Amino acid sequence: MAALSINNVCKTYANGTDVLKGINIAIEDGEFLILVGPSGCGKSTLLNMIAGLDDISSGDIAIGNKRVNELSPKDRDIAMVFQSYALYPSMTVRENISFGLEIRKTPKADIDATVKRVAEMLQITHLLERKPGQMSGGQRQRVAMGRALARNPAIFLFDEPLSNLDAKLRVEMRTEIKLMHQRLKSTIVYVTHDQIEAMTLGDKIAVMKDGIVQQFGSPQDIYDNPANLFVAGFIGSPSMNFIPATVVQSGSDIGVKICDDNGCVVLPLPHDKAKLAAFVGKEVIFGIRPEQITDARTAYREGLPVMACHIDVIEPTGPDTLVFVSLNNTKVCCRTHPTEAKYPGESMDLVFDVSKAVLFDPQTEARIV
Repeated sequence: MAALSINNVCKTYANGTDVLKGINIAIEDGEFLILVGPSGCGKSTLLNMIAGLDDISSGDIAIGNKRVNELSPKDRDIAMVFQSYALYPSMTVRENISFGLEIRKTPKADIDATVKRVAEMLQITHLLERKPGQMSGGQRQRVAMGRALARNPAIFLFDEPLSNLDAKLRVEMRTEIKLMHQRLKSTIVYVTHDQIEAMTLGDKIAVMKDGIVQQFGSPQDIYDNPANLFVAGFIGSPSMNFIPATVVQSGSDIGVKICDDNGCVVLPLPHDKAKLAAFVGKEVIFGIRPEQITDARTAYREGLPVMACHIDVIEPTGPDTLVFVSLNNTKVCCRTHPTEAKYPGESMDLVFDVSKAVLFDPQTEARIV
């Protein structure tokens, strides 16, 4: 396995379109990096450049402290798992897994031992004599992973490998990939547009938009401390609530004014008062996650601000019920205990935990505090 370093990497096509604009990412040996973002943000292009399938316009990529810009894909010691599986349809599972080893003229005894080890790890021993057309999508994805594992490369590259699977199978395969990483301590770069995959799989996440890394860090840090409005809205399900609000002084406290049909409250903010003072009287975007607006039973602690809110819609999910209300003329999602949730048209006391709330500038969309 090997560390990966991406230094000021840019990609510009012949027509002048800038796809990647100075990407800087570094991960250690054995870390799991997620490249996440909407379609067209440049994440797959960056993965292809790491693999050597696409040229770099400027900047450097190093694998294990070795610059690989000019190396062909076969010389980079990488293995790639594709969204489309990319299996040889005429070959059995055994032949698909062993093909790369045979090309390298690996001794037969070593090939057999490797196929056995990989098949047992991925629980596909009973499929070794089948062909891809005789298997389900999840089984074919396991075979594609097995072919990559047989290589024992410096870095594994995954290009949206689960997007063709149904929801239940995606969850199962996500667990398989995480277990594989824990067993092998392998270095992995994984491309996805699914923020749940990003949060559950990655040691580090690079959130991308328009060819720029908007934020790079651990999943929890990005969730708790988003750098801007885009990151805050993209990471988290349901996504963060964004409520237009005015910063106001209320006695010795500084907070945001929140209103619904029943009236208004000022939610005191725990942030540095000297910094907040500069925004008193100004409009901001108040960001608060659904789990931070809840019922008294579920609230993390007592003594938090409470507001009676008119319920518009509820969405039971089993362990939680999502309650939707209108605050400052904005639809807001709240996560409540199923037994505490009221019905549409009723009023419900909602508790606000502002300890992790954030404020954004409405013009620049950058985080203020």
